Amino acid sequence: MPATTPEHDEKFAKMTFSSVYPHYVAKVEKKGHTEEELRQVIEWLTGFDAKKLQKQIDDKVTFEEFFKRAKLNPNAKLITGVICGYRVEEIENPLTRKVRYLDKLVDELAKGKTMEKILREG
Repeated sequence: MPATTPEHDEKFAKMTFSSVYPHYVAKVEKKGHTEEELRQVIEWLTGFDAKKLQKQIDDKVTFEEFFKRAKLNPNAKLITGVICGYRVEEIENPLTRKVRYLDKLVDELAKGKTMEKILREG
């Protein structure tokens, strides 16, 4: 698997969460899931309830700031697999790994995995 480049990592750091969130919503809704389910997945990963998540969107925070403000779920390290050609657990840059954790969870929701499996509950 290719390693991420500093340029790749920097792109994620500067990208705003609010610019990507509508794409997450569209992806899961296209597959018959709801924004509420998406928010549940994001809350599990970040600790942001609906109100705090909306604040991140309204503040137009970068992914760097988004994950600084987040309280990452201790079970996030159980998120493994390939997303966009990268093996999540092998990504060295901590921020890029966290963004890919989120991408992977959104992908799993869109693919119809059960919430129990997505939230690493068993």
